[in-house]
Parts: sequence; C-alpha cells; structure tokens
Amino acid sequence: MAAELIKGLPIANAIREEISQETAKLKAKGVQPKLAVLLVGEDPGSVWYAKSKGKIGDKLGIEVDLHTMAADTSEETILEQIQGWNMDPVVHGILVELPLPAGLNKEKVMEAIDPKKDVDGVHPVNRGYLLGGQEHLALVPATPLSCIALAERAGIDFKGKRVTLVGRGDTVGRPLASLLIKRDATITVCHTKTVDLAAECQRGEIVVAAAGFAGLVKKDMISPGTVVIDAGVNEVEDGKYVGDCEPEVEEVAAALTPVPGGVGSLTTTIIMGNVLKALSLQGKG
Repeated sequence: MAAELIKGLPIANAIREEISQETAKLKAKGVQPKLAVLLVGEDPGSVWYAKSKGKIGDKLGIEVDLHTMAADTSEETILEQIQGWNMDPVVHGILVELPLPAGLNKEKVMEAIDPKKDVDGVHPVNRGYLLGGQEHLALVPATPLSCIALAERAGIDFKGKRVTLVGRGDTVGRPLASLLIKRDATITVCHTKTVDLAAECQRGEIVVAAAGFAGLVKKDMISPGTVVIDAGVNEVEDGKYVGDCEPEVEEVAAALTPVPGGVGSLTTTIIMGNVLKALSLQGKG
C-alpha cells in the first residue's frame, strides 16, 4: 500500500491565511511589515527565489524591498547596505540571498545582520538560542521549520518517537536536530561517517532525509509504517528536482513528504512568518 503523501501546498495556504490575518491586525495599528532582500549577482536560483518572495509578500500584505547589486560589488558596500537596514526602524526583516559571488566572506556578511532581523536564522545569536532550547527567542531557518510545520500540521507527534535524522549540515540538519530535541524526540543524527546508515534508518519511527544527496535513502532502509520527511532538493537532468529518498520509499512508508511539493512548498511562507516573529522580537508587534 502506497504511503499517504503529506503535501505542502494545503498547509502553506493555511499558514498564509494566518499570516494575512496577522498583517491585517498590524496594519490596523499603523505597522507595515517589511522585508529587505539583498541579491548580489545573477545566480539563476537566487533570482528566482528573490522574486518568489516578492510575489508571496504581496499576497500576504508584507512589503518586500528587493535590492540588487552587481556580482563585483565590494564587501564594504554590501555591509553598508545591511547596516542601513539594521538601523532603519521600518525594516523588520533582512535576508541575503545565497550563494554570494566568489570573493565575498559569507560569514562576515551574515554576521552583519541584526539578529532580531535575521529572518533566515543564520546569525550565531539565533543559532545559539536554538541550540540552547530557547526557540521562542530565535529566528529559525526556514527549511528545518518547514519540516516541523509540515509534520505537526499533518498530525504527526514527535514526542518520545525514535527519529533518524540523515544530515548534519548547518542549513538543515543541525538546526532541525535542536527543534526535534525541543519536541522531546529521541534522535539519532546520521552523516557520511555513519557506519551502517541502513540499520539506523530502519530503527527510526520517523526518518528525516536532509543530506542533499539524490536517492541516498533507499526503500530497504525504511521499515514498513515509518513516516518519512524528505527535505532534500537535488537538481538532476532537464532541470528536474528530486529528494534524498528514492521513489520506491513510497511503497513502504506510512506517510511521505513528496519532492517537489512537500517541504519546499512551505519555505517562503515560513520566511514571511519569520518577518512577523522578527517584528514581535523587536517589540513592534
């Protein structure tokens, strides 16, 4: 029997409705939520993601200011722009599209963002809050938060469950581990040095694939009845995207998030939710 597919769009739409209601309340109090997005260079993926934020922001009543700079812009100019937004009281969220062009220090640029405006959740302060179990004070990266939102809104409870997390990267794996611990899951974090990945996955009642390798998680690595959350986004031939799980996983899992159409469907919406959380953390909500 094929797995139940946990589709992202219906859940994204429900969250968008909640955000729209919140922005309407803020506007009634004279507050216009605003996100500033910095795009340096012309990386096709970054251009697409930046524009999609503008479109969704328009739908939700959040102003998105997209600021573009040439690929050869100096680091000093970029830092000056970020500092200007840090000091601007009408800008509530700041996001720098990645990857940055070669020659720019990513860590330096990200650390320049005011932690309370860091809607991508990349600043060390936000990482520290998350690691310390203070999720309420943190702006959390969108993809890990999307994994949690997708599962919880589909009725999946992490409490006490054995969760095998495949991936330990800074973007998804590590922050997601902190989110799962906060929800009382019993987690095993797997990675390229894990001796028997199949055995670790088979033990999981919930398996989260977040390694960034197409088809890494095979059907025989999943025990029947397991919930599988696929957070992988891997480009293959002809511009198609696949997850970290091979398609046959659907034959044994009880529930599965599809790629595309699963976790990735929520990320931009989650970022818009982070703009409202940022506004609250700044005492402006």
